[in-house]
Amino acid sequence: MNPSRDELLQVIAEISRLAPELRLGQMIANLAMKARGPNVEGIWDCEDEEFLPAARRLLEFYRNRAAEPVPAAAE
Repeated sequence: MNPSRDELLQVIAEISRLAPELRLGQMIANLAMKARGPNVEGIWDCEDEEFLPAARRLLEFYRNRAAEPVPAAAE
């Protein structure tokens, strides 16, 4: 396995932990759009090296979301 793919799989695992509501296919489609733009071919044509920066950005989004305080419930 190449280093980019190994890191990509680690980042995807972390995203999955932080956002369990995301389905794997949904996550891959979102990453392809972030890496290649809104075209269907992006999912098929995207290289691991292109997915990785997109995955890192998505991971940062979910890390920031997890760090936000949860508002108190209205009584």
